[in-house]
Amino acid sequence: MTQETTPEAPPDFLQRPGDSRLAFIRVTGSGKTAGTAPGVIFLGGFCSDMTGTKAKALESHALARGHDFLRFDYFGHGRSDGDFVEGTIGRWAEDAVAVLDELTVGPQVLVGSSMGGWLMLLAALARPKRVAALVGLAAAPDFTEELMWARFPADRRRELLEKGRVLEHSDYAPEPTPIALKLIEEGRHHLLLRDPIAIDCPVRLIHGMADPDVPWQTSPCLAKALTSRDVEVQLVKDGDHRLSTPRDLARLTSTLEALLDAL
Repeated sequence: MTQETTPEAPPDFLQRPGDSRLAFIRVTGSGKTAGTAPGVIFLGGFCSDMTGTKAKALESHALARGHDFLRFDYFGHGRSDGDFVEGTIGRWAEDAVAVLDELTVGPQVLVGSSMGGWLMLLAALARPKRVAALVGLAAAPDFTEELMWARFPADRRRELLEKGRVLEHSDYAPEPTPIALKLIEEGRHHLLLRDPIAIDCPVRLIHGMADPDVPWQTSPCLAKALTSRDVEVQLVKDGDHRLSTPRDLARLTSTLEALLDAL
């Protein structure tokens, strides 16, 4: 017997400069806390979209508690307009801020996965009064510099400098991922881990110690850089980069629930 699944709701679109649109799905919570409790926004990873397991698990949990929830695709991702290779950290951070400004009301908890963990930090720095708390999943601030450029062998760097882009193997997609030189160069304007990060809201960081893509040491390093005194790091010994197993999702939702209760 096959199990029926609920079809994905069609997205709405937010108009952005340059005739591009961001796809998003926004749902309103119900219950006694609806309209008064903080909303939740999910920020996905590099080359991912808003239809993933973590996004939907968070959506279900937030709605059950009466919280508004929003998920979206960055420029060049998922169902949003744009050519992925033309995207940059700055542009994607601007997308996150635009979503926060134009599609939500009141305080928001930002949940960022991988690259989304970098973008949630940039959004919190840009809009400190709108961000009530942060949850990072294998958060990857500075990854363009530390996990791409710094790890590329000399011949790869030379190819990138000469051609303007290279193709990198991905364990998460059948086709290689194009990496543009401007992604690396523009990313240098948004590096965070080299100085104190002036974010003072509660922050929860979850990281798998078996993560092959973003070293688990990144999260303790980020915790140390944050000026907030309310920062907790959870290290998952057998956790991978996705953190999408049933146990991982239960950990994520319980972390969010405790955070929302505290708020």
